[in-house]
Amino acid sequence: MIDPPPLHRQLMTFAYTSSVILVAGYTLWLYGMGNYRDLLVPMFVTLLLLAALLMHHSQTLNTVISRVILLGSSYIITLAAFYHHPSVSSLWIGLPTTAAFFLLPLSSAIILAVFSAPLWWLLHSHGTASPVEGVAYIALMLLLTLPPWEHARQRALLRATDPNDNDCDAYHIDTLKERLHNEFQRAAMLNKRLAVLVMHLPQLDMAEEQFGSRAKTALLGALCNEVNSRCRDYDILGRANNSTFWLVLPDTSESGAMLVRERLQRALSQCVLVETGQLETCIAVCLPCRNERFERYINRLEARAKALSTA
Repeated sequence: MIDPPPLHRQLMTFAYTSSVILVAGYTLWLYGMGNYRDLLVPMFVTLLLLAALLMHHSQTLNTVISRVILLGSSYIITLAAFYHHPSVSSLWIGLPTTAAFFLLPLSSAIILAVFSAPLWWLLHSHGTASPVEGVAYIALMLLLTLPPWEHARQRALLRATDPNDNDCDAYHIDTLKERLHNEFQRAAMLNKRLAVLVMHLPQLDMAEEQFGSRAKTALLGALCNEVNSRCRDYDILGRANNSTFWLVLPDTSESGAMLVRERLQRALSQCVLVETGQLETCIAVCLPCRNERFERYINRLEARAKALSTA
C-alpha cells in the first residue's frame, strides 16, 4: 500500500480537526447552559477525537486505528443523542451512516449500515419510525454506495489498461505472466535460451510493520531502480507477489543468468536505506526444462519464491 495522496491526507486532517472543534464546542455549550447530565459523553468523545488526530499525524501508527476512532465517535454521539432525547430528528442518523461509507471499505460500510438499521429503528421514538424514514435510510445507503462503486470500477478499468504495479516501477503480475509466456513460446519455437531470476526482499514486511508504508515504498523503489539501471532494455522486471520479483532474461544461458545474479547482488548490497540499513535480497536462477509446459514452469517459479521466503 502506498502513501495516500497529499490532497486525501489534507482532507482527512480537516475532518479530524473539524470534528474535534465541533464536539469540543458542543461540550462547552452544554457546560455553559448548565446541562451537566449530557456533558459526560461529549467530553469523552472529545478526548477520543484528540487521540485520533494525534494518531493521524503519527508516521508509525496505522491510520486504520484513527479512522475507527472517528467512526466510533460519530456512533457514540448519535446514540447518546437518541438515548437522552428520543424525539430528536432522524436526520442525525445520516451522520454515522455517511461516516461509515467515507471511512470504511464499501462492503464493510454496507454491512455496518444494514446491521445498524434495526438499532436506529428501536432508538428513534421507541420504534415508531414511519415507513418514509425507512425508505429515506435505504435511499441514503444507495446514494452513498455510488461514489465508491464508481471509484472501484475506475480502478478496475485502470488495472486492465495499466501494466505497471501500483507500488513500484515493475510490471503487474498479470502483465508479467503474459510477457513471460510470450518469451517462453519464443524461446521454444526459435530454440533460444531463457532464464528467470527470482528475487525476494526479506525486509519488506518488517519495514512496513515497523516503519510504515514509506519505508516499504523506499525498499521497492531502491530494488527497481538498481535492477532497471543494470539490465538490458528488453529484460522484464515484474512483481510476482508482495515481496517477490521475477526478472525475465531472454536469450540468456544459465551461466549468463548467474553473472547477472552476482552483479545485482553486489549492487543491491551497496544500497543503504535510512530505516532498514543495507538492502538484503535473496536471488535464485530458474531455467525452463526441455519440453516443459508453461504452467509447470510457473509452478516451479512460485515454489522457488516460496522456498526463498521461508529460507
